[in-house]
Amino acid sequence: MRASTKAALERDPEGSRRVSLLELFFDLVYVVALAFVSKHLVDNLNWTGALQSAVLLGGMWWVWAITAFLTDLYDPQQVSIQLLTVTVMLGSLLMAATLPKAFDEQGLIFACTYVAIHLSRGLFLVPVLRGQEAQGRAIRIFFWFGLSAVPWLVGGLMEGYTARAVLWAVALVIDYGAFSLGYPTPFLGRVPGAQYNVTAAHLAERYQQFFIIALGDAILVTGFSYSQSDFSLARSGAFLVAFAGTVLLWRIYSHRSGEVLPLALESVVEARRFFRVAPYTHLVMVTGVVITAASFELVIREPLGDSSWAMVGVILGGPALFLLGRCRFEYEVFHRVSPSRFVALLLLGLIAPAMLILPPVAIAAGAALVLGGMAAADTARSWGRAPEHPSPAA
Repeated sequence: MRASTKAALERDPEGSRRVSLLELFFDLVYVVALAFVSKHLVDNLNWTGALQSAVLLGGMWWVWAITAFLTDLYDPQQVSIQLLTVTVMLGSLLMAATLPKAFDEQGLIFACTYVAIHLSRGLFLVPVLRGQEAQGRAIRIFFWFGLSAVPWLVGGLMEGYTARAVLWAVALVIDYGAFSLGYPTPFLGRVPGAQYNVTAAHLAERYQQFFIIALGDAILVTGFSYSQSDFSLARSGAFLVAFAGTVLLWRIYSHRSGEVLPLALESVVEARRFFRVAPYTHLVMVTGVVITAASFELVIREPLGDSSWAMVGVILGGPALFLLGRCRFEYEVFHRVSPSRFVALLLLGLIAPAMLILPPVAIAAGAALVLGGMAAADTARSWGRAPEHPSPAA
C-alpha cells in the first residue's frame, strides 16, 4: 500500500491539545540549567562572562525549542516519540551538568551532547518517515544541524575561552538562522509552509510554561541566596525586593498578551508566523529573567556593597531586556505596543548613571519601582474595560 502523505506519527489536528505530563517532566531539566547559567554570570561578571553565559543559554534554549517543535508536530502519546523525548531529556540533563565547566575541561562533553541530541533525532525521524512528505522536512533539519556540528565540535576542542565562545556563537547563528530561513537545503529548497502545521494552542502553552520555568530560576536563586545569608535587615530587604521583582515580571508577562496568546493564534492566520518568531521573542524575555535572577544573588549577597557599572548593568539590564522581548511579544498578539513599555525602558536608561552612587539593594528597588509603575499603568488602562481581543495582522 502506498504510504500516506500524512506522517503516521503526526499529531491529530482534532485530537487533544493539552500539554502532556511527559513534556512538563522534560521541562524540569531546565530549572537546573537556567540556575547554572545565572550562577555562571554571577561568577564571571564581565563582558567575557556575558558572552559565555549567552552562548550557554542559547544552546540549552535551542534544544528545548526544537523539542517543543517536535512534540507539537508529532503525537507525544506515541511510544517512539516518548522514548525520543526521554532521550533528549537525558542529553539535556548532561548538558546542564556540564554548564559550570563548559568553558573548562567539560566543553567537549557539552558540545558533543548538543550535537548528538540533534543528529540522533534526525537519524531516527528520517528513516521512520520514509516515503512521506514530512521526511523532507526532517532531512532539511538534519542537514543544517550537521553543518553547525563542525563549529560546535571544533569549539569544544579549543583551549582558549574566547575562541570557544566565538565558535559556539557561530554555530548558534547557523542553527538559529537556518530555522528562521526555513532550512533552505541544496536540491530540496526550504521547508514548505504547509509543513509548519503547528497546533497553535499547544505551542503557545509550551512557551508560557517555559517562561514560568524561567521565573522558577529567579525564585530558586532568591531562596537559595537568602538561605546562605545571615538574615540581616539589609539582606531581608533585598530578599523582599527580589521576590517583588519576580512577581512583577510574571504580572507584566501575563497581562493581556500572555492571557490571550492561544486565542490570538487560533483566531488569525498567524500561527505559522508566530512559530517562526516565538523562539527568538521568548529567548529575549527568558534571557532578561535569567540576568535578573543573577542580579538577585548579587544583591542579596552584598546589599549595601559598592556598585560598579557591571553591577548596574546586570540589575537594570535584566528587566530592560525582558521589556524589549515583551514589546515584541505584545506586537505579535495585538500588533501594537503600549506606550508604557517605552516609558519604562527610557526610565531604566535614564536612572542608570545615578545608580553608581547607590548600593545594590537600592538599584534593585529602583528597577522594581519602574516595573511596578508599568504594571500599575497596565491595570489602570484596562480597569473597567472589556477584555482586549487579539488583532488580525495587517
